[in-house]
Amino acid sequence: MEINAATTGIDSDKQTVELALDELKGRVSDRAFSGDTLLLNMGPQHPSTHGVLRLLLELDGETIVSCEPDIGFLHTGIEKNMEAKTYEKALVMTDRIDYLNTQGNNFVYSLAIEKLVELDVPLRAQYIRVLVAELQRVASHLVWLATHVLDMGATSMMLYCFRDREIILDLLEMISGQRMMGSYCRPGGVWRDLPDEFIPAVRDFLKTQPRRLDDYQRLLDKNPLWIDRTQGIGTLTPDQAVALNLSGPIMRGSGINFDLRKAQPYSAYDHFDFDVPTGDHGDVYDRYIVRMQEMRESLKIIKQALDNLPEGPFRSDNRKFVPPPRAELGQSMEAVIHHFKLWTEGFKAPAGEVYVRVESPRGELGVLLAGDGGPKPYRVHFRTPSFYAIQAMKYMAPGHLVADLVGIIGSTDFVLGDCDR
Repeated sequence: MEINAATTGIDSDKQTVELALDELKGRVSDRAFSGDTLLLNMGPQHPSTHGVLRLLLELDGETIVSCEPDIGFLHTGIEKNMEAKTYEKALVMTDRIDYLNTQGNNFVYSLAIEKLVELDVPLRAQYIRVLVAELQRVASHLVWLATHVLDMGATSMMLYCFRDREIILDLLEMISGQRMMGSYCRPGGVWRDLPDEFIPAVRDFLKTQPRRLDDYQRLLDKNPLWIDRTQGIGTLTPDQAVALNLSGPIMRGSGINFDLRKAQPYSAYDHFDFDVPTGDHGDVYDRYIVRMQEMRESLKIIKQALDNLPEGPFRSDNRKFVPPPRAELGQSMEAVIHHFKLWTEGFKAPAGEVYVRVESPRGELGVLLAGDGGPKPYRVHFRTPSFYAIQAMKYMAPGHLVADLVGIIGSTDFVLGDCDR
């Protein structure tokens, strides 16, 4: 047998190496090519990365020289799949983008449809949306606190936080029938009105949760181990936060007072009184404090929503875009026909383009929705906060130890499904 480059694969291997080296140029220092520093892959299966993420680390001993995030391992094609469905049917796919903000994803997509077709939303429905969105924010922050502190070596907090989150998931199941993927917020309002047992259950939650947040902060705020692992770690300046187009708790942790619920109120948020917490140093500790305070502010909003919940319909009666209530289907043939046509053919949205943004637990969540006059969206694109948050690690990690990277990752609170769409 004749031995040559084709049979040995020498040329192909050499080409692969050359391509890999070209990719590294500009992403790592020249010291990496001389062997003075070590290149290390963290992930894409590392358990501390909160999803399928690869970090290319350049290390000088245990000190991080550079950190390059690499995403794309969880790509689902959700945006393109939504464009193949009618506007209403595509709603269920929004739950799967950020699995810790399912109600918020439904919320912003419904707002985009309503803006595109000029669909009205009753005030009661707007209050219910705010109530549900804030419950979802607290649940998301509880998962962040549980996993963030667990990564740093504290097990008890994880058990406490998931206990509290279970209560919120029970509340969401009460109104939507599902713990997580409920698709409760829909174009024109919400799927159904609040059941009788929901409001008393929420009030019980409001009685206990503030005290529990106090307990959690007593465990952490002045804990010397927690302070050593968080203060002065992963610092991000206000200028860097703006330049990186960050939003949410990461930006507010750097001292920038910007919250879309205040700056550009939507869905009756201007009816509510709440504060926007900010940090002073932009480090891991400040981002922790900001999120803890945000949970307290969310509880204030939830109480106001319950106390001032208006009477009236929970969904628009515009039958051109909104299906009739389920109760009418057994009494009216016209309702059955209308329901059938909306769910099989869908409604036609006018040609045009809209952009709507809301304040998700991770920051600015926006939807670009384009219609072409047909029953399916011409283009759906999500501006997700996690996509921008991941790039910040490139600026927060250098100069710190590898052990500090776990805390920096946790403080960004990204969700990889929110990045790879």
